[in-house]
Amino acid sequence: MATSKIGMIWDFLKVRKKWWLIPVIAFTLLISMIIVLTEGTAAAPFIYTLF
Repeated sequence: MATSKIGMIWDFLKVRKKWWLIPVIAFTLLISMIIVLTEGTAAAPFIYTLF
């Protein structure tokens, strides 16, 4: 039994057969990391215009 949040999510995907959620989660994490890492830099205005 998994105790971490990532392990719990993985167990949910495995048991419920919700494999289509993996790209959605990956894309959400990627966009979140881009926004956090570019916040306060010169690239921020270009990132925000995408949304």
